Amino acid sequence: MAILPILTAPHPFLKKKAAPVTIFDAALAQTLRDMLDTMYDAKGIGLAAVQVGIGQRMLVMDVGEEDGGAHIIINPVITWLSEEMSSYNEGCLSVPTHYSDVVRPAEVKITYQDPTGAPHTLHARGLLSTCLQHEMDHLDGILFLDHLSSLKRTMILRKLVKKQKAGGALAL
Repeated sequence: MAILPILTAPHPFLKKKAAPVTIFDAALAQTLRDMLDTMYDAKGIGLAAVQVGIGQRMLVMDVGEEDGGAHIIINPVITWLSEEMSSYNEGCLSVPTHYSDVVRPAEVKITYQDPTGAPHTLHARGLLSTCLQHEMDHLDGILFLDHLSSLKRTMILRKLVKKQKAGGALAL
């Protein structure tokens, strides 16, 4: 079990677009286990590889047993978004202690690969859909802050920078 350091905004790596995973081996499986351990240790429900400094298109999530427990998702692609929208008060392990309402499609369908490279599909609703879209945003260099007004985003980022300068940063 390895707990990986979680990057916090405004770390520049969080704004980079992740590359597809092309090698499905034991090292990848170990990295994904480490990501799950890190997410659970941080009391999160989702974690994208870019949040721990890995520039690959993979994420882990666990929003509870009612949604199937832990999900390991590699190279996800959105194939459908519902027209119905929903709002959820989102937080992020890379934006500690800050939360804000974000409006996203209520349902999403994706295709993805598992740690062996096998293809799968997933139709997500509710919190699972919100979490999935949030984590997939990370893979494209998008933070939940980017869905907020520029004023609110700037205020939160200033607070994070001030905390980091005061020595309260999680990982930079």
